[in-house]
Amino acid sequence: MAAKMTEPKQTALDWIAANEAALSKDHMTLWHFHEPAWREYKSAAWYVDRLRREGFTVEAGSADMPTAFCATYGTEGPVIGCYAEYDAVPGTSQDPVPYRKPRDGVAEFAAGHTDPHSALGMGGLTGALAMKAAIDKHGLKGRIKFFGEPAEKTCGSKPIHASHGYYDDLDAMISFHPTSLPALSNTAVWETHCGCYWSKIFTFTCRQPETWGAAGERRGVANNHSIARAPGAIDALCLMYTTTKYNKEFMLPHTGSWTLNEAIFGTGLATSDNLPPRISQIQYAWRCPTIEMAETIDRVLENNAKHVAGITHCEVESGWVTKTRPGLANNALAEITYGNFEMVGPPNFDGDAKEFGREILRNLGYDVSADEEPFPAELERLIPPREGEAKLRTILPSWQKNYTSDDYVDYTWHTPTVRLYVGRPAIKPLPDGKRVPLWCHYALGGVPAAMDPMYLTAGKVIATTGLELMTDAAALKRCQDEFRERTGGGIGGSQWIPPLLGENFPPPIHFPWPEYVETVRGVDWIAPRDSRMDKPQDT
Repeated sequence: MAAKMTEPKQTALDWIAANEAALSKDHMTLWHFHEPAWREYKSAAWYVDRLRREGFTVEAGSADMPTAFCATYGTEGPVIGCYAEYDAVPGTSQDPVPYRKPRDGVAEFAAGHTDPHSALGMGGLTGALAMKAAIDKHGLKGRIKFFGEPAEKTCGSKPIHASHGYYDDLDAMISFHPTSLPALSNTAVWETHCGCYWSKIFTFTCRQPETWGAAGERRGVANNHSIARAPGAIDALCLMYTTTKYNKEFMLPHTGSWTLNEAIFGTGLATSDNLPPRISQIQYAWRCPTIEMAETIDRVLENNAKHVAGITHCEVESGWVTKTRPGLANNALAEITYGNFEMVGPPNFDGDAKEFGREILRNLGYDVSADEEPFPAELERLIPPREGEAKLRTILPSWQKNYTSDDYVDYTWHTPTVRLYVGRPAIKPLPDGKRVPLWCHYALGGVPAAMDPMYLTAGKVIATTGLELMTDAAALKRCQDEFRERTGGGIGGSQWIPPLLGENFPPPIHFPWPEYVETVRGVDWIAPRDSRMDKPQDT
C-alpha cells in the first residue's frame, strides 16, 4: 500500500525537482574523479566541502580513515542515517561512449566506476539534502547522519565505523544500491540480506636470505651469482596461490553459495640479480552466508601461509582488511520504504538513455530498430518485497539465510536498516546468447540520461522514508521493536553480534593499494610502498 503524501514529503520532492540539473553536474564531477578504494581523496574532499556549505557539521577522516567522513544535521529528534560511497574499481576504465574506449590521460587498466558508486553516493546525498529542506521549512524534530563510506569494494569502511561506535546512536538507516539483479529492480529487501565478506592480506618477507644453506658463503673463486639462493618471497606467493587453489576443494562442503578470490599486490622490487625477492603480498577475499563458514576458510588460509613461509625461508604476517557480519532483516522498515517507493514511482529512462543503449547494441554488431528497448523491462517496474524475496529464494537452499555480500550489513546490527534497490540501465540479454561485455555497463554509468533518473528516484525514496520515520513515532517504533526482537534486546542483546573487528580497529590504509600519483612524468597509476615495511631489520 502506497504511503501517504505529507507536506514535508512534498517539500522534499519539490527540492529534488528544483535541483535536478545541479545534481546531475555533481554526479558527473564524482564520476570523473574515479578514485580507487582507500585513496578517494578528491571525492571525499568534495563531499566534505559540499556538506559544510549546506550547513552540516562534518567530521573529516572519521574512525581514522583519511577518506571517510561523518556529517550531521539537526539537534533533536530521531537520527536517520544514509550515506555515500565513491570508490572506483581498478581495471574498469571506460569513457561514456557506446564503444570500448578506456579513459584518456590514464593507464588502460586504471580505475573506473562499475555499479556506479558515483551515482550511489548521489542518491544518498540527494535524499539527505531533501530531508534537510523539509526539516528547515517545517521546523521538524529530526536529525540526519550522513556517512562518507570509502572502499566499499573491499567492504572496508562500514565495519570500521561500526567498531568505533559511529552507528550506535542511529534510530534507522536507509541503504541504497543501484540494482545488480534485474529481477530485483525497484524493491526493498525482505529477509535475504547480504552475507559475510572477509578479506585478509598475507605478506611474505625474506629478511635473512644469507642464512639459506650455503647462500651466504664466499670462498675462493665462487661467485655469489652462481650459488643457491633462498627461494624468497615470489616462491612464497606462488606456493600460497597454488596451495590454496588445491585446498579450496576441501575448505567447505559443496552446498550453498560461497566464493574465494585473490589479488596480487605489486611491490616494485623487480631485479635481475641472483637475489631473492624480499617481499610479496597476496590478498584473499571470501564471501559466504555464515560466520562459521568464513572462519573455516580463514583457518585453511592461515595454515597454508604458515607452511609456505617455512618452505620458502620467509616470515609471514597476515592483516585483516575487513570482516562483515551477515545482514539482519527488518520487515517493518522494508514495508515503510516500499510504501514510499510506490508513492514516488519507479525510474523512467528517456529517449537519450535508450538511444545510447541502442548505439551500444549496434556497435556490438546487432541490427536494432529505432524503437527497440535496449534495457530489461524490469528496470522501470516496481516489485513488492515479498515477491522479490520469493524470486531470490528459488536459487538458494532453505538453510541459507544470506546471499552475496556488501558491507552495509554492519549497519543492520546497530539500528533498523532497509536495503533499497533502484533500477539502473543495463543492456538486456543478447539475442544470440552471447554475454554483454562489461564495458557496456561501465559506459552507461557516465551518461546523465541513464543515471539521473535512477539516483533521483533513490533520493526521493530515501527522503520520504526518512521524513516518515521522523514524523510518525508509531512507524519508527515498529521498526525498533522488530530490531530489538531480532537481536534479543538491541545492541548488546542475547542474539546480537558485535563488530567482528573488535573495538576501534585501525583501518588497513597502510597496504599498497593502487592510486593516482603526480610525478615528473605527469599523472601515474601505481601501487605505492607499504610504509610498515620500513621497520628496522635484523642484522
